[in-house]
Amino acid sequence: MTDTTSARPRTAPGTGDGPAAAEPVRVPAPAPAPSSAPAGGAEERADAAAGLRAHIDALYPARPGEAELREISALPDDCALSPGTAVRLDDALVRPVRRLIERGGHRWRPRLATAAVEALGGDPAGFGPLLAAAEILHTGSLIVDDVQDGAVRRRGAPAVHVEFGLAAALNAGTAAYFSLDRVVPRLSRDPLIQVAMYRSFMAALRAAHAGQGLDIAGHREVMDAAAATGDARPVLEAVRLTHRLKSGAPVRCLMELVAHTRGTDDAPRRALARYGEAVGTAYQITDDVQDLTGVVRDGAPTKLIGEDLHNGKVTMPLAHAVALLPRAELTALWQSVRTPGADPGTVREAITALVSCGALRAAREEADHLVERAWTALSPHLPPSEAATRLHTLGRATVRRSRLA
Repeated sequence: MTDTTSARPRTAPGTGDGPAAAEPVRVPAPAPAPSSAPAGGAEERADAAAGLRAHIDALYPARPGEAELREISALPDDCALSPGTAVRLDDALVRPVRRLIERGGHRWRPRLATAAVEALGGDPAGFGPLLAAAEILHTGSLIVDDVQDGAVRRRGAPAVHVEFGLAAALNAGTAAYFSLDRVVPRLSRDPLIQVAMYRSFMAALRAAHAGQGLDIAGHREVMDAAAATGDARPVLEAVRLTHRLKSGAPVRCLMELVAHTRGTDDAPRRALARYGEAVGTAYQITDDVQDLTGVVRDGAPTKLIGEDLHNGKVTMPLAHAVALLPRAELTALWQSVRTPGADPGTVREAITALVSCGALRAAREEADHLVERAWTALSPHLPPSEAATRLHTLGRATVRRSRLA
């Protein structure tokens, strides 16, 4: 989809620091995801993608009119909206988010939610606005995450804050979170269900911000202790909690909203929510792996390899390396990347050490185990069906393939 508003004057670009592009490190490819359930043919997938795009366009149009801008900004009816103000609102709230939406992404969250609706016996046709809102919310979180991480590229192009500036990116990114608030009343007319859905949504926002807070604070001191003692448990637990809050909670919320609209009983709803949380958490773990191996689209890297190591960030492969590397080697590796700003050669050496000791493999195995354990708890609550099998297959495939965030 083309951004039809790109001819307008742009906000002054911001700045960001990141590592020089590192050479890809060759690692064994993970086992392919099982294909026991059909994921749909190319035509079916294209139709689903077009349907999602249509719902995204309805919530965040590329050229929003006065009615859309009033809804997006919750503008009271008695407030005038001049043409100039409308343009400024579009530039401030919509265009930065649309810029990243236009770059695509695998959009596995809507597919997972669609499979959950079908596994519960529902018709996904009425869930388009929810899926679109979830994708817009996710897009906003990526914009904010890139600002806070100092990342300069996203989905193969400059990060939104590089193009629009830090302040504009932060405001537009956080404003996108409230797309979900706009669609809850469309999903159910039952006030009790609406309240339950809003509670799930607000809890997910709190959890995700807590996880982001832990991510920003980092785990350097915990890693220091792990390197000194050789005990990996505290640092693994710290990274797991961060991933669970930051990345697992939003997917958990999406599954809960699906279950609420279906009137699902407590036990199945909790199991479905835990499955969503497990897939979201596992996805973040394998994203840590992808940071070290790289993801290429159309021959170009979608982000800089080793960005987390360059930033002195403790992620799951580094935490697993505590138990896999000799103490002296681990200490040397950690000290080489502990302070943000490691040069590309140092980052490449660290990646090679993490690959060689099996830390990437350990992280992948943990991600797989999370999903399988959650599925084992969920499957007894679902009637046997192709949709249930597809829900399992999608969860496994999500954490086993190269992807765009």
